[in-house]
Amino acid sequence: MTLRRPNKILRSRSVGLIFVFASLASLASACGGALFKVKPVVELPPLTGAVKSASAGGVLIKVAPLLTDEDSQELFEANLPLAGVLPLRVEVDHESGVPVELKRARFRLRDGEGKEWKLLSPNQAISRILSANGVYVYNPNSRKQFEQEFAAYALDLKTPVSSTDRQRRGFLFFQTPEKEPVSSPRGLTLLGERLPHPVEILLN
Repeated sequence: MTLRRPNKILRSRSVGLIFVFASLASLASACGGALFKVKPVVELPPLTGAVKSASAGGVLIKVAPLLTDEDSQELFEANLPLAGVLPLRVEVDHESGVPVELKRARFRLRDGEGKEWKLLSPNQAISRILSANGVYVYNPNSRKQFEQEFAAYALDLKTPVSSTDRQRRGFLFFQTPEKEPVSSPRGLTLLGERLPHPVEILLN
């Protein structure tokens, strides 16, 4: 009897290892799809509704009304406001004949209580979304795909605007001061700095 016990222990360990590997394979397979189904990027339509704007000396900055939770879900499938991320749709239009560099521009968001909202890069916004949704295990290729599709919506500030390339459309992503869900913020003001002229645009 004493000689058979090691074999029983080995068989038990083998069964346990097989179960673990099978579970990991199943988990990897389940995580192989897209993290979120981002709506394919097409050229965004002209801004409509209560658009806010201000001239920054050579460029006109326009901001669309805040997205609803439903709008956010439609574009990104994920609920960004629930993750504490406010997507702000911005349009930059060239006004003069001189090209205007945008790569040095800095945008800040301040609420009615004077609190600053942090500007996030697309990848930082994605990290907040995954954390808020409890997504910690995933296929790296799925995240890479999500990053590419999500970043395609970000406002391009690397390329100058000029008389031959007059417009930029996209989103800036801001995080709430305490990383709490976005909940009917009031008195939001977008500040544009390091432009030909600084601007302040009261959004609501």
